[in-house]
This record gives sequence, structure tokens and C-alpha cells, in this order.
Amino acid sequence: MDAGPPALTPAEIVAELDRYIVGQVRAKRAVAIALRNRYRRQKLPPELRDEVAPKNIIMIGPTGVGKTEIARRLAKLSQAPFVKVEASKYTEVGYVGRDVDSMIRDLTEIAVNMVKAEVMASVQDKAEQLAEDRVLDLLLPARSREPYSSESLEEVGPGARDATREKLRAQLRSGRLDDRLVEVETQQQGLPIVEVFSGQGMEEMGINLKDMLSNIMPSRTKRRRLRVAEARRLLAQEEAQKLIDMEDVVAQAIRRVENSGIVFLDELDKVAGRESGRGPDVSREGVQRDLLPIVEGSSVTTKYGIVRTDHILFIAAGAFHVSKPADLIPELQGRFPIRVELEPLTREDFVRILTEPQNALIRQYVELLRTERVTLEFLPEAIEAIAELAMRVNTTAENIGARRLYTIMEKLLEDVSFDAPDLPGKDLTIDAGYVHERLADLARDQDLSRYIL
Repeated sequence: MDAGPPALTPAEIVAELDRYIVGQVRAKRAVAIALRNRYRRQKLPPELRDEVAPKNIIMIGPTGVGKTEIARRLAKLSQAPFVKVEASKYTEVGYVGRDVDSMIRDLTEIAVNMVKAEVMASVQDKAEQLAEDRVLDLLLPARSREPYSSESLEEVGPGARDATREKLRAQLRSGRLDDRLVEVETQQQGLPIVEVFSGQGMEEMGINLKDMLSNIMPSRTKRRRLRVAEARRLLAQEEAQKLIDMEDVVAQAIRRVENSGIVFLDELDKVAGRESGRGPDVSREGVQRDLLPIVEGSSVTTKYGIVRTDHILFIAAGAFHVSKPADLIPELQGRFPIRVELEPLTREDFVRILTEPQNALIRQYVELLRTERVTLEFLPEAIEAIAELAMRVNTTAENIGARRLYTIMEKLLEDVSFDAPDLPGKDLTIDAGYVHERLADLARDQDLSRYIL
């Protein structure tokens, strides 16, 4: 059950990333090699495996060019626990703010939920079978005074009872009993005092009072009248929980974090300022020094146990407009041996982003409106006009890369999206004229485009 990274070659990884991300070949190659090296490391003898450190990456480039998306898709490909954090949200120890250890606690929580979901899926069939038997017990109880029992069953013996049970089972599976009411007894944990103790600081300390007290406080049952369909779902969840060995889930999750976890550290350039006697700069360098042991390899205490960070892959990113990677403290620089500069997006890139990826923006809007039975078609000239407009606004206003396309598309189709429920069966064609008519004035007026586009 403890799945490591899939054995994809670097070329296959790049090909998968190409399905969702336009361009940025160098960045894709760098992360593909880093991921493949994890697979290679697992094949090494144990004594050498622990010595191979991950090749952490710094991606340098303006906002909206694909840095976050590359890291996110990489984590999905590798079935790895993934967390995105912003370096600027952390502050030096002693200041108000989150401590850097919390990124590893968050990553561990994600891994536990990931492994638990996988194990739940593997026991789902058995849980549903057990839930079905419990529902049948409710529908056909042993004692005649309970609801839905049949007095004649007691007289005709167990053979007739078994036959009736199987008939009920067939009706249950066909959905014919879904609306019948049954009284279900469910387990509830009695923890009335937890909220008094839990607070913002507790999360940072890695303390989970609810988990600590759950073994002390007695569980209690609650009786509820539910429809059969809802009762089956609730009981299946309860049975699945009983079938899960949480100790094994946690052990798997910690192994997965330690061997294949990925932390995406965004806005690293915001903490790259060197100390110069001013408060904010002192804090920035303090954050770097707090990050250093996590990236180098240390033990972090989580509510699930100790997690070692030696082999977690850190992918950092930043625009580095004002600062540069060389402004980081030397020790931290040395822990990010791979540096990749991402290319600014061109008009041609915008055209490709709108049309090529599997989750292309044009396709998203076409499919969304298709749910209202409205057929939307974009002519090539309209796509060119949208790309040209995005390029122009990014040049005159703040350059936010491909994110500009989202803003423009939303403004372009605002009226269509609003009126769509009243236009079933309508065919709409978006051409260059429609794009210019809707957006040309906004694009020309720099003050308007700054706030609207």
C-alpha cells in the first residue's frame, strides 16, 4: 500500500507535464530529473541510500509563468504528499507568526489523509457488505416487537427467516428500500472540553488535544432515525473505520513524507534581503536561518510522531526582481543546487495556453456552458485577439503572466454566463469583433484596465 514514486522516465515525466503546462522546457527537465533520482535512490543499497541528498530546486521567474503548476503536477504524478507554503508567511522564532516546522506538520497531515483514503478505498467493498448486514438486521430484527419484524417468522423457523432475509437483501440492493426509515445506533466520541483548550498556539506546538483525550473519554452511542440509503452510507463509513489500522496508516504516511514528500516554498525572494539594521531585514534573514535546518535535514515533532526531513524535496520559487538567489545566506544557497530560470510568456504562449492543455481555459468555458445547453465556439481570430489583449495589458499594467487570461475570459463572457440559463439550445460564436467590442475600451484605458483586467 505504501506506494513510492512511479517508475516514469524523465522524458515521460516531461510529456505528462506538457499535457497541462505550455513551454518551460528547462524547468520541466529539472523537476523530471529530480523525481527520477528519487526512484533511483530507492534502488541503492541501504548504506548508500541514506547518503544521497535530494537535489532541491529554485525556480526563478515572474508570476503566472507556471512555477506552482509544475510543482503541483509533479506531486500528482509521483503520488507524493505535497504542500505549498509561502516563505513570507513565516517569521523568525520569537516574532508573531507561524514557525517553519509547521510546513512539515501540514505535509504529514496531508500524507496521513492520503494514505487513509487509499486504505479506506481498499476496504470499501468489505465495509459495504458489513453495513448491508447491519441494515438487514435493522429491517429484520430478531425480536418481533421491534420495527419491521414479522411475527410469522418466529413460527416458521430459521429457514423461512433466511429466505426472507435474502429477499430483503435483493430489494435493498435494487434500491427499493432506500426510502424506508430505520433506527440506527452510531458511535460518538464524548469530548465536551476540548474546545476550551484548543487555540491558535496549540496547532503550532503540534499538540492535538482531541487525539490525546479520545482514548480517555468514553465513547457514547446516539440513536437516529434515517432513511435506509443514508443509513447504509453512514454504517459503511463506520465499518471502514473499524477495518483500518491507524498505526499502520500513520507509519506508511511518515515513510511517504520522508521519502517522497514535496514542499513547494513560494516567494523565497521575499525573505532574501540581507540584514542591514532595519527590523524587516533582520526578520528575513532570521526566517532563512530557521528554514536552513529543515532543508538540511532535521527531526520535526508532529502529532503523529517524529518526521525526518533529510530526503524531502524542496522546490523554491520566486520572481527575484529586486533580490537574487545570491542574496540568500550562503548555507541556504548551497542546499538548492539546481536553479532554473523560467521564460516570460509570449503572445504565442498565450494562444497555446488557451487551446492546448488538457485543462485549457477555452475548453473549461465551453464545457461549463454546455451544462446549460449553450454551445460556445471560439474562432481562431478571437483566440488571437484575447492573447494579444492579455499581452498588451500585462505590458502596460502589472505583469501577472497567464493569470491575466482568467481575468480577461471572465470579463469577456460575463454577459453570456449570466444569461446562459435563459438561452437553452443557443449556438454562440465568439469572433475577434466580439472580443474587441467587449474589451477594447477597457484595454485602451490604462486606469480601467488596472482595476478591471
